[in-house]
Amino acid sequence: MKHLFFIAGLMLLNTVAPAQWHPAGDRIKTVWGENISPDNVLPEYPRPILARTEWQNLNGLWDFTTAAAAADVPADYPEKILVPFPLESSLSGLARQIDEKHVMWYRRTFTIPRTWNKRRIILHFGAVDWKTDVFVNGIKVGSHTGGYAPFSFDITPFLHTGRQTLLVRVWDPTDKYFQPRGKQVSQPDGIVYTPSSGIWQTVWMEPVAEKHIVALKTLPDVDRSVFTLNITTQNHDPQDYVEVLLFDGDKTVASVKSVVSEAVTLRVPEAKLWSPDSPFLYGLKISLFSGGKPVDRITSYCALRKISVKRDASGIMRMQLNNKDLIHLGLLDQGFWPDGLHTAPSDEALKYDIVTAKELGYNMLRKHIKVEPARWYTWCDRLGILVWQDMPSGDNHWNPTERNLNLDCSLPASPNPAHENFLKEWKEIIDALYSYPSIVMWVPFNEGWGRFNTAEVSACTKAWDPSRLLNTDTGGNNLLDGDLLDVHTYPEPRLTLYDAKRPVLLGEYGGIALVATDHLWQPDKNFGYVQFASQKEATDKYEEYAKMLYELIFKGFSGAVYTQLSDVEGEANGLLSYDRKVLKLDADRLRTLNRKIVEALER
Repeated sequence: MKHLFFIAGLMLLNTVAPAQWHPAGDRIKTVWGENISPDNVLPEYPRPILARTEWQNLNGLWDFTTAAAAADVPADYPEKILVPFPLESSLSGLARQIDEKHVMWYRRTFTIPRTWNKRRIILHFGAVDWKTDVFVNGIKVGSHTGGYAPFSFDITPFLHTGRQTLLVRVWDPTDKYFQPRGKQVSQPDGIVYTPSSGIWQTVWMEPVAEKHIVALKTLPDVDRSVFTLNITTQNHDPQDYVEVLLFDGDKTVASVKSVVSEAVTLRVPEAKLWSPDSPFLYGLKISLFSGGKPVDRITSYCALRKISVKRDASGIMRMQLNNKDLIHLGLLDQGFWPDGLHTAPSDEALKYDIVTAKELGYNMLRKHIKVEPARWYTWCDRLGILVWQDMPSGDNHWNPTERNLNLDCSLPASPNPAHENFLKEWKEIIDALYSYPSIVMWVPFNEGWGRFNTAEVSACTKAWDPSRLLNTDTGGNNLLDGDLLDVHTYPEPRLTLYDAKRPVLLGEYGGIALVATDHLWQPDKNFGYVQFASQKEATDKYEEYAKMLYELIFKGFSGAVYTQLSDVEGEANGLLSYDRKVLKLDADRLRTLNRKIVEALER
């Protein structure tokens, strides 16, 4: 369990900070947040699954102001904000909320390296919540709506010699409008939390050729030991082609050349499969050729793994990984941080939560109504953890039952803009996350929050990605849509519904609270379904529930999600304190109990 004690010996980062920035407020902070340097914020390459060697990080201190939503571009920016931390977070340096009548304005300058001359310059945003307008040198270059998916603009035509000026305008009405927002609310309390408005993931640039690779979708086929790659390119000619090399370490194990308009098939000899116990990743190198010469190169990775369902010898429908029954035992992972809110203070912090879950014997995380930066999914791929991916929920008020959806799911037509926006954002999220092997399940709805026309949402999700399991409404309890039945029971696990045709999941249970004094977001309100005063008492109750869950596996459960990985604001029911400094339950006992559940079907 050496990882769980890593924080105590964490090498401190450079703590010399410019005078114009310091964390705001007096809330608790993580070790990573306590030692952050605004000169070196989230410096890691932000998109390992489609990587190039040249790039420029635009994180750091930006000029900042707020203004009335209808106001013109501001002349003055009197404040500084640390990008990419949300306005409301301590690490932004401001820690204040904004209402629906005002917008955020960000400004910074940058220069283009001379070595990037005669290439296209792409400006990337990991995520911005919610409506974004981008200006380069006074010219609006594009807009985007959606708080959880990456987007980019080719800014080449708008650049000039010397220093460039970048302005970003963001409007985020949070719960005063229809956009998906997960648990963000304007008045945080109980199980709903502080908003994360504005830029909250890395902003960066990269140079590309006129003809270049834009996107990559990788689909594994375990039964045939084959990868299928769909490579999207920009400005290609019919005679242009790609060369794809597949690596096992430094050894090339497969290669193929194909015109860019065709899907690429790679057959893998002596295939190695990916699983939580053996998270093997193949390396990829993809080159785009035009006129017989390489014009663009990217690196990526992929994994052979299969997620499916099958009836076992007892007649119970089970989830399978690589054609073998596997119990999914995971943690509800909300992805909130006391100092950065939606934004983890460092890459090591992102990794820490995943490693902790693994070391405690879990094989899965349910990413609860939030989407993470690309690097989080890459860490799941590398470390070996299954992911159930939720869609951030919207508001029931904006989702009446009337619906008229096109059957092809490509251009939904409805008088309700909330429905259209939900499907637009959901498809963008699925497209962005499609190639990560750790993701094995899509979850459009949680407990009916903002739910509408589930049959059609299910059909669209399956049309966009038929390779993964679909859990249409975790805890919805009354749906026939999707591949799974999912119930929630608190605090103890109970098999309240059973489906003989689909695997049955316990999408949430537990919620054992143990208050970690001196590690609280607020001292007076700390929610939990059951509360205890000592580690032993809390661990004893966890063991009681674990033994109940183990018995219920043989009566029908195929997976379960314990609430939760860490405390979040007013909730004290995490295994970790909100600042990640305290593991509240007994690690050795949890690991033993959890491994018994995960291995229950390995008989």
